[in-house]
Amino acid sequence: MQEWSIQDLAKAAGVTSRTLRHYGDRGLLAPSRIGSNGYRYYDEDALLRLQRILLLRDLGLGLTAIAGVLAGRQDAASALETHLDLLERERERLGRQIDAVRTTLHRTEKGEPLMAEEMFDGFDHTQYKDEVEQRWGPKAYADSNRWWTSMDDAQRRDWKADTARLSQDWIAAAESGVASDSAHAQDLARRHVEWLSSVPGTPAWSGRSTRSTPGHGTAPVREYVLGLADMYVDDERFAANYGGRAGAEFVRDALRTYMK
Repeated sequence: MQEWSIQDLAKAAGVTSRTLRHYGDRGLLAPSRIGSNGYRYYDEDALLRLQRILLLRDLGLGLTAIAGVLAGRQDAASALETHLDLLERERERLGRQIDAVRTTLHRTEKGEPLMAEEMFDGFDHTQYKDEVEQRWGPKAYADSNRWWTSMDDAQRRDWKADTARLSQDWIAAAESGVASDSAHAQDLARRHVEWLSSVPGTPAWSGRSTRSTPGHGTAPVREYVLGLADMYVDDERFAANYGGRAGAEFVRDALRTYMK
């Protein structure tokens, strides 16, 4: 079986030998063997694992989250198929954005009128339309879409920033090792439910029903929140928002406690 020295693997993967040793120390990438000279050597299985690590890292996951993903899914081929699908979707989206910006630049330089449908191709907030309608009905999507399109650019940026901040706070809490039923995690769960209740069309929308205190709230709201919590874990697209499967499980467990 072919194997690579740590120097050869680092060069091929575009990382440093120190990085590979760090991955080994974190339990992410053990060498296949260590020679009598103390050098580390890696076989094909190690190469596949390193590729998964680098793919997950490029998707924005931290090392703790990556460890959770690797521990929870041992089928390398299946995992790589999922990662490939995510990367191809991202490539398609970025390609459309590049074309949109290129078209805008061309029209601006030529003094031609701008076309909104061209400028915002690839910036598609309707990508989950079918899923939303399937889960909660056409009215849920129509209400949320009407709310989204009614906002100006500054309001959308603020909402996206709040969403990103909540995700980062969840990731930080999960990686800190606090318990899902701790005061900190439960405060994040409160913020999360408040965030969900800000979106018209959802069962948690504050305009329809409100869950103001832990342990209370209508059954539809509870079912909606807990259903989403399970989806965060089961769907890698959503798990990525919380640093991967391990982070999503932390969010799910905190929400389950909060919604009791």
